[in-house]
Amino acid sequence: MPRLPDPPASPTSPGSWRSPVRGPWFTSVLGVVLLVGITVLFVTGLLSYAAYNPDLARVNDKTPDKGLLGFYLFDWPTRPYWLYRLNQGVHVTLGITLVPVLLAKLWSVVPKLFALPPVRSLAHALERVSLLLLVGGVLFEFVTGVLNVQLDYLFPGSFYPLHFYGAWVFFAAFVVHVALRAPTAVRNVRRMRAGKGPQEEAGGEPEFPLVSPRPAEPTVSRRGALWLVGGGSLLLFGTTVGQNFDGPLRRTALLAPHGGAEPGSGPGGFQINKTAVSRGIGARETGEDVWRLVVTGPSGTLRLSRADLLELPLHSSALPIACVEGWSTGDQWWRGVRLRELAVLVGYDADASPDVMVESLQRRGAFRRAALRSNQVRDPRSLLALDVNGEPLTLDHGYPARIIVPAAPGVLNTKWVARMTFGDL
Repeated sequence: MPRLPDPPASPTSPGSWRSPVRGPWFTSVLGVVLLVGITVLFVTGLLSYAAYNPDLARVNDKTPDKGLLGFYLFDWPTRPYWLYRLNQGVHVTLGITLVPVLLAKLWSVVPKLFALPPVRSLAHALERVSLLLLVGGVLFEFVTGVLNVQLDYLFPGSFYPLHFYGAWVFFAAFVVHVALRAPTAVRNVRRMRAGKGPQEEAGGEPEFPLVSPRPAEPTVSRRGALWLVGGGSLLLFGTTVGQNFDGPLRRTALLAPHGGAEPGSGPGGFQINKTAVSRGIGARETGEDVWRLVVTGPSGTLRLSRADLLELPLHSSALPIACVEGWSTGDQWWRGVRLRELAVLVGYDADASPDVMVESLQRRGAFRRAALRSNQVRDPRSLLALDVNGEPLTLDHGYPARIIVPAAPGVLNTKWVARMTFGDL
């Protein structure tokens, strides 16, 4: 009599998950990598948020209801001048590099999502809730982060509050999950390396019910699977990291919108994020006979043409531009008027340290207005730039004048400056 085929296995049955790759050692190794990597992502993300000076002025603060979540904010420094470039380069590049590790980790623990009974104890219930928030949070953070890096704003609402609050929800669940699972994960890695089986709970149930009772024929070993995951991460790293460098490496940044060849040649041939056309800026607003910079301070208001500014003492600074999307330029030579000397023109002493509110000609955009701290105004490298690399600014780079400040996020380096108001903010 012919043998009848086995009935379809239920997802709640361990026998339905037949991959021989799943197991405590494989899952634990991925977990340890994510433990380190996601901690770095969270810290660099918090630092990136602090760099926007959200507690300085409301125009910088895209999460005004954050409450206690802003407990750590501090005055963002201007030294070293490449600080934000390094921080955001690490944040974005590491996040993209970890995508294969994250997907492999989620795949490795899928059977646990169907385990019955769904809740065995209070501690197990807490673990299940943290796992739900953890998986949802990490997918939300990675998806919104990758979309933002690609300049694809497909999600509803502003990226800044979505990513900020999502990070805190995720990290709270992450901390709970690590507290519950990390000791067991470390023990299992050590036991498996010593040739022992996975650690068992007090009740005798395997801590990692991931090994199939009837595994399929292996096509790759667990170490081979780890090499595959690592190779995917290395590929993403190689096609992303170049957006932080000039020269040949930038051409390998195939997945980055600001990778590839330099955008043109000449003094203005370096990366931009928003063009003048996209912001509604043209000759009508920037012509020599039309544009005036309005500077306000204790002694009153000045209206300065570009020619007036060029007659003031000019200084040079070699500074990069670095943006939240993780891309940056190399050091460009900027020439213009020091911000602190503009403050003197409107009534401040040379040793005074006012903040400044900067407004752009652009009519729309999250950072049409931006505030800078007193230490940023005081730094001698902080300029109202008029030229770059020996030539006048191009319109896309902010002509007639733009802000350039060391270690500041790109959006605080306001282009097409129309007004500057010095004072305490």
